[in-house]
Amino acid sequence: MYVENKNIVPETVGEGTVRRILAYSPKLMAVELTLDKGAVGAKHSHPHEQIGYVISGSVTYQEEGQEDKVLTAGDAYYVAPNVVHGAIALEETKLLDIFTPMREDFVKDK
Repeated sequence: MYVENKNIVPETVGEGTVRRILAYSPKLMAVELTLDKGAVGAKHSHPHEQIGYVISGSVTYQEEGQEDKVLTAGDAYYVAPNVVHGAIALEETKLLDIFTPMREDFVKDK
């Protein structure tokens, strides 16, 4: 399987946030997020494990029970299942999120 980014239809998922589903199988999913400066990834939780990587830009990463942390290009984060987390873009930012298992809720209407 391969996916060419130019052929992915971007989906607006919040004010200033665009999601592109890069590739997935039932056990794994890669998602690219582009955030405008000031965009808020509202605090939420899900049953999936998640690893995120800051491709460019910077965010204030928020996780339940932890002090807020500024993450910049090259930094990564891990989110355990059902942990409340969110982010605020400090500048135009691009993230890569990896989920296991895949986020069925991201593709249910596609």
